[in-house]
Amino acid sequence: MPDPKGVSLPSVADALQLGQVPYREAWELQRELAAEVAAGSRPDTVLLLEHPPVVTLGRRTEGSELHIPSGAVVEIVETDRGGKSTYHGPGQLVCYPIFDLTRHGQDVKKYCRDLEEALIRTLAAFEVEATRNKGLTGIWLEQPPRKIASIGVHISKWVTTHGYALNVDLDTAPFTEWITACGIEDALFTTMARELGRPVAVDDVRPAAVTALGEVFNLQFEEQSAYAALSASS
Repeated sequence: MPDPKGVSLPSVADALQLGQVPYREAWELQRELAAEVAAGSRPDTVLLLEHPPVVTLGRRTEGSELHIPSGAVVEIVETDRGGKSTYHGPGQLVCYPIFDLTRHGQDVKKYCRDLEEALIRTLAAFEVEATRNKGLTGIWLEQPPRKIASIGVHISKWVTTHGYALNVDLDTAPFTEWITACGIEDALFTTMARELGRPVAVDDVRPAAVTALGEVFNLQFEEQSAYAALSASS
């Protein structure tokens, strides 16, 4: 809604701050919230959380991407998001926006570019200069090119699920030793902690992530506790 000066005022949205949530449980929560957003009974909502070790397979995953060693403690889940395989684990900030794109322009490419912009701004808050890599989704650092965040989305009736995963402080070996992450051979992966040369907690990054999403999507987030989020959907 524009104010008297013609400037569009931010819309109210919910930010649900969760801890470590199993992948399938978070996916089910996304579906429940997406139904509420589609029905108009819930505003745009974003989930911020971490996952236990899990390899997720997007719709374009090929069997040759998987080379998980015997005995690896990791779940494998086929998903409905776009893209190929990726890895999630503790120390990675996972962001799932449940947005109604009829309010943000019905443009899938623009939505993905906006997620990339939110990531660039999140990293800039820590003086990490990130960029896009032409022809590839996600966010990279240069030089040499090394990936610090992945993006994979699903959109149904213009309501979004899935989102991005930002490597904050975790072992990146599974991206190359367990899978060919994102289907990219010989890709390098990095973390905020590695680039800054110090430990970084996921909880320290959450506020910057919410601020960046609010700026890019013109949203004013109201924070909700994990208890409120989970009890409301049960």
